[in-house]
Amino acid sequence: MRGRFAPSPSGRMHLGNVFCALLAWLSVRAQGGTLVLRIEDLDPGRCKPAYTAQLEDDLRWLGLDWDEGDGVGGPDGPYRQSLRTLVYADCLEALSKRTQVYACYCKRSELHAAQAPHASDGTPVYSGRCRALSPRERAEQAQRRAPSLRLRVPEPGQDRVAFTDGHLGPYAENLARDCGDFIIRRSDGVYAYQLAVVADDAAMGITEVVRGRDLLSSTPRQLYLYRLLGKPAPRFYHIPLLVTAEGRRLSKRDRGMDLGYLRQRGWHPEEILGRLAQLGGLLPSEEAISAYELARLFDWSKVPVENIVVPEDFLNGFR
Repeated sequence: MRGRFAPSPSGRMHLGNVFCALLAWLSVRAQGGTLVLRIEDLDPGRCKPAYTAQLEDDLRWLGLDWDEGDGVGGPDGPYRQSLRTLVYADCLEALSKRTQVYACYCKRSELHAAQAPHASDGTPVYSGRCRALSPRERAEQAQRRAPSLRLRVPEPGQDRVAFTDGHLGPYAENLARDCGDFIIRRSDGVYAYQLAVVADDAAMGITEVVRGRDLLSSTPRQLYLYRLLGKPAPRFYHIPLLVTAEGRRLSKRDRGMDLGYLRQRGWHPEEILGRLAQLGGLLPSEEAISAYELARLFDWSKVPVENIVVPEDFLNGFR
């Protein structure tokens, strides 16, 4: 059993990131598996080496260690996506030979392709506009700008991708209707999240992926890529999000509950883990507890399915 935590170093980890890291870590440790830390720093404009060092320091401070990955090495490195472009190029070549990859000259929809596409981001379904460009139109467009590359999905009604999530249960999408042809490489040459995450999880032998439920809709696209590449897919567990009282997903813009703020205010790692474990159904009441003590109590059946409202006192950093 091989699990992973794959954060994006675009800022200080907040409690939602920590909650995801904790559940991924607990699931691996409870099964006696191997945990891999992969740094998803595809986008050079957002991801900084200083954030990576900060992130790894925070994980160690919390007691969430890893067996392979950035900072400790292993047989499947490098463990930073910015250093794995040859892996993605090989996958792109395989897809180009076996499926219909085409150049797309549309602009707006590629802006966030290197990031994990959260459901709240409201990414529109691609219309397929550049699918049917004539050779002349393609030549004219190519003189104006470099294209991104899209993967053509099956026509509506031809293919429905279904799977059973380990935590949320059955889920299915029709790719043409629900997302359309999706980007696998941006016009600036940066490989898109959907391709990179599949290539990396397959190459690293990942058998279990734990991540937020806002990424649930990405899974059919990734399963389609696994199928096309002839790679075994991992088991997916999509977990509830930590949200504010208004229902807004926590983000790195919420400075009042990032780890830098909490550490400055004198919180201890066992206190943070204990409060998150109580919110996540793993403890009946709030208490300080270490990660390894929690591993003995872990059970997926205890974890809520619906999103979890973080109490205001936790958001504001008060005990």
